[in-house]
Amino acid sequence: MASHLCRAAGKLRPLFRQRGVIALQARNLEMTRDELPGQYPETAEERARAAKKYNMRVEDYKPYPDDGLGWGDYPKLERQHVDTRSHWDDWDFPDIRRNYGDVYHIDEDIMWRNRPNWDKDFNPPFKTQVMAFFGVVAVLGTLVMFGIKYPLFWPVGKKQYPYSNLHIEYGGDPDKVPEPTVHYEF
Repeated sequence: MASHLCRAAGKLRPLFRQRGVIALQARNLEMTRDELPGQYPETAEERARAAKKYNMRVEDYKPYPDDGLGWGDYPKLERQHVDTRSHWDDWDFPDIRRNYGDVYHIDEDIMWRNRPNWDKDFNPPFKTQVMAFFGVVAVLGTLVMFGIKYPLFWPVGKKQYPYSNLHIEYGGDPDKVPEPTVHYEF
């Protein structure tokens, strides 16, 4: 029994080695130490160093407040959806309207084209919403009322059964056989 387990473990050893290679490749895809946010900048020279790290001017650099969320020295950028960026500019990456070296917003994943654009005013005025709601209710109510008054059904004839309309099966007298029922008119 023990020899079988040792033999099975020997066959599994290459799989574990291969998993280590895959894990090593995945580890290489992580961000480098230079790309990760550092400590919250306390002094002016730390702010200047952080602004340089993110390719920003010192005047434009403003980090997130140090309220314990852990954003560190990452810059607080304006929330701007991709659809609101100018489509006439010559972008390095035109599908996401971004240039090489631009700093990504901390919520960049919710500002792409396949997400709702909160910058546009999609909501019509409240009066229009109420009128649309009552319009739909009126149309559906009218259809229900007509459906109650004039019910829709398929015209069908009386149910047809074989063998003299199942005379015996429905409790008829077996000695008295009725005339066969004719289900056609020609």
